[in-house]
Amino acid sequence: MSPYVVIALLAGYFGVLLLISHFTGEDSNDAFFIGKRSSPWYVVAFGMIGASLSGVTFISVPGWVGDSQFSYMQMVLGYLPGYLVVALVLMPLYYRLNLTSIYTYLRDRFGQNAYKAGASFFLLSRVVGASFRLYLVAIVLQYAVFEKMGFDVPFVVPVIITILLIWLYTRKGGIKTIIWTDTLQTTFMLLAVIVSIAMIARYFGDGFGDLTNRIVESDYSQIFFFELNDSRNFFKNFLGGAFITIVMTGLDQDMMQKNLSCKNIGEAKKNMLWFSVTLVFVNLLFLSLGALLFMYAGEKGITIPQQADELFPMIAMDGYLGYAVALFFILGLIAAAYSSADSALTALTTSFCVDILDIEKYEKPKRNAIRKKVHIGVSVVLVIVIVAFRAINNESVISELFTAAGFTYGPLLGLYAFGLFSKWHIKDRWVWPVLIAAPILSYVVKANAKEWFNGYEVGFEVVIINGLLTFIGLMLIKSVKKN
Repeated sequence: MSPYVVIALLAGYFGVLLLISHFTGEDSNDAFFIGKRSSPWYVVAFGMIGASLSGVTFISVPGWVGDSQFSYMQMVLGYLPGYLVVALVLMPLYYRLNLTSIYTYLRDRFGQNAYKAGASFFLLSRVVGASFRLYLVAIVLQYAVFEKMGFDVPFVVPVIITILLIWLYTRKGGIKTIIWTDTLQTTFMLLAVIVSIAMIARYFGDGFGDLTNRIVESDYSQIFFFELNDSRNFFKNFLGGAFITIVMTGLDQDMMQKNLSCKNIGEAKKNMLWFSVTLVFVNLLFLSLGALLFMYAGEKGITIPQQADELFPMIAMDGYLGYAVALFFILGLIAAAYSSADSALTALTTSFCVDILDIEKYEKPKRNAIRKKVHIGVSVVLVIVIVAFRAINNESVISELFTAAGFTYGPLLGLYAFGLFSKWHIKDRWVWPVLIAAPILSYVVKANAKEWFNGYEVGFEVVIINGLLTFIGLMLIKSVKKN
């Protein structure tokens, strides 16, 4: 695809985002942090689909089908009880306490150290996670635009452009703008998948029913696996999916900030429940595309890339399915990456302002200025971390860093579980050693599980182990019961 077409797509796409920002943005902390609690629940629910599926997911989920069939659906089914816990336990707590940052609960329940530690673990997770996703987008931008046009520019240039574009349309309205831009981004992401499936169906000459039968009868459609030592084991994936949902949605400022922008707890619950059901069908759509891509490659004699998650980009961008698929793939990839990155930038700004700087202690006129400076500061930090990833220039190391960010959610799980299901106080000064030790011990267990437990490999359920170790550690530093 011509780099000029990519530039035109980017310009048009971000032109629309800036237009949405212009009409929805309101330069106030109340709008930036919680959208003035006026967001329609159905708009939030639809937009959250794009935010929960990053650019990594957009590319990788179809590629997983080659080795793992539809086993990922076991984890997706586990999302449902996880979202129920978020909707029925955590969100009512946040609304009852009228929170802007969900980590304020930790201060009220335990003390200042627990509060700062919880917020810090979130900030670390989101900086690494958002930087990793944007790193991939910057690489695509450099290759598809600058290298194709023969410009030898440093990697930092596409990185700055990427972050600057996000900063431009989020700087004013924050979450109030993102609620609406996410609907556009979700739409393009889903259109990319639907158009790709339609083009493959056209190649096979199948209608909807025939195409469905083709997928069901293929070797790729097996969902359930019950072999204990298999990484695809149903119970491991189902439980892992449930707990990952609790920590990466219910205990994550990024995802909960959208829910807290709803008018009331009733609408927030409707948003969460409808979103969770819709997400099951969306993931099934991605997996179906994966099966069709592998079948299409087999029919056309296309060599499967060594990294299977490169299959979708290769077929889409090399013109196998036509120009329309290539266009929608670029738009879908941009939408998938930016829909998670823009909310991450906003959530990081919110958490740093509220949790670290305690912005409420300043006079009202000064708060807006502080928020704007933090927003710029967080953007600069993301640029630095992305460029650092490039300097490392080792794909396995970068992937490990991204995976390691997942370990930081375990301490949050343990903290909130201890706060909700016990009446004990803790010796707040000892909370940092506990929260640091738990992820380290979890990593040791994960690394040695195969040897220690007769071939059993720890997968997504590591977050449960991490949370349990944190809970046990908090029990060791408990003080007296609450009245």
